Amino acid sequence: MTNHVRIIGGQFKRRSINFVNADGLRPTPDRLRETLFNWLMADIYDAKVLDVCAGSGVLGFEALSRGASWVVMVEPNPAQARTLKHNADILKLTSSHLSIINDTAQHALPTFSTPFDIVFIDPPYLLDIWHDIISDIIEHGLYHANTLCYIESDTALDGILTPFSANLVKSAKVGQVHAGLFTLPTQVA
Repeated sequence: MTNHVRIIGGQFKRRSINFVNADGLRPTPDRLRETLFNWLMADIYDAKVLDVCAGSGVLGFEALSRGASWVVMVEPNPAQARTLKHNADILKLTSSHLSIINDTAQHALPTFSTPFDIVFIDPPYLLDIWHDIISDIIEHGLYHANTLCYIESDTALDGILTPFSANLVKSAKVGQVHAGLFTLPTQVA
């Protein structure tokens, strides 16, 4: 069974994308997505975006809709990765705009060699892999001084971000979802 979610802004506004019914896959709610992209308004145009646990892909597709130049989506579920590719075809997105990696974040992140401008970190809550993902982003240099990272969790963000000396720039709580935009300390060469 497939479900759908609507893109809420930009060139693909009101277009629906499909996603499979899978454990832990829950698209970011419209209200929270609107908040997130208001936060990113000045930074999204021409940005290189990494959607670490893409799920429905709505964050990545929304970023492209609003002017991001390139999005990499990492999605371990093979059926959902195929659905992401199908959605990309419907939206007429090419490999020059979007790359879909069917793998886990832990396997995919070490293969990247370029920093991203924006990183979305929204894994299935039960996996509890926020620390692993942020550690890999730091270890593999996938960010720069101005990279903005977005995180969603079912718990307060302090416990996730404090070990990394992350700077929480913006935060919101919608229902049971804790969300925030943060930066990581500048790397020392």
